[in-house]
Amino acid sequence: MPLPRRPRPASRLRRALALSWVGGTALAVVPAAWGVDYPVTGAQRATARKVAEDGVPLSELAPNAPDSYTVRRGDTLWRISGIFLRRPWRWPELWGMNLQQIRNPHLIYPGQVLYLDKSGGRARLRLGRPVGDTKLSPQVRSSPLDDGAIPTLDFRLIEPFLTEAVIYEDDAILRAPRIVAAQEGRVLLTRGDLAYVRGDIDRGSSYRLFREPRPLRDPSTGEVLGFEASYVGVVDFVRDGESRPGATGDAVVPSTFRVVGVKQEANVGDRLAPVPPRDYSNYAPRSPENDVAGQIVSIYGDALTAGQNQIVALNRGERDGLQRGHVLALWRAGDRVVDRTDPTRPVMKLPDERHGLLMVFRTFSRMSYALILSVQEPVRPGDRFTQP
Repeated sequence: MPLPRRPRPASRLRRALALSWVGGTALAVVPAAWGVDYPVTGAQRATARKVAEDGVPLSELAPNAPDSYTVRRGDTLWRISGIFLRRPWRWPELWGMNLQQIRNPHLIYPGQVLYLDKSGGRARLRLGRPVGDTKLSPQVRSSPLDDGAIPTLDFRLIEPFLTEAVIYEDDAILRAPRIVAAQEGRVLLTRGDLAYVRGDIDRGSSYRLFREPRPLRDPSTGEVLGFEASYVGVVDFVRDGESRPGATGDAVVPSTFRVVGVKQEANVGDRLAPVPPRDYSNYAPRSPENDVAGQIVSIYGDALTAGQNQIVALNRGERDGLQRGHVLALWRAGDRVVDRTDPTRPVMKLPDERHGLLMVFRTFSRMSYALILSVQEPVRPGDRFTQP
């Protein structure tokens, strides 16, 4: 997915004042997430155009799809598409069901009403007030900048992991700057403590703290695909280190940092890595364009199994075609059981059963992190995933 371009200052006001006519009402469209454009892929746009011509078959609607729905604060397109369609990752079809009125799926606002038109054996989505005896008059609705369009998925579910969950291609983190001492001879550090650091430092940066990384191995081949370091917290630069001459030779004075946030107590020996820029671009759930299949490598954190809204590492990455927003199906391996109805007691392998969905939110060369969107059984390392 292409990275969003930062709007030029001259265009910000035009974005804030842009008007979109919907159902006879003029809406003041404001930029969501500080003016960042949420991208729509070519495949999503092509799907929308195709569906816009004919609508979708009634068989594609969810069994309990309502005739109308009012968008509420906190809604996401993922949730809304799940209300109307059987499979929520097909949200581009929800958008395409009325392409003329919903020109950008990322610009749907709380308070707007969606109506389902089922005429002619096809379904189309209408946006606005029902047409009847009520006379519609144009009016402008203004919204503050923090009341933007609803996202495709709740960004808050994955935002903490964008800086915490990191996979290194090699053991480079072991060569990163490290905490070598603390105040008053302490071994453990917490928020507000000073940490003394040696290594190449960028004085203008905030740094994340990581503990010694562990190798992540492919469940099938045993190959090391990357190294995952345990996230500890965040430190800020205070002052540079130096070399001071002394009677017995130069003495090394380490750089000073202050611990400003911890997920767990920091230790002497923890490594520093710069905090990456925050990325507010949209994570649009969609099915991969090409066939993809793989396995769960590990559960993020110390858990042995994972459930909904937890993070897992996958043994497929950018080189395998995975992108941010790709939705994948989770499969539970069938048990091996004995056929007790057969006198020879043969061992059978029951079929694998699909039992959940993942969404990829961060990719590396050979691995990815994914959020468990829904699941029926606990997820374990080695479980399979495929296209949905």
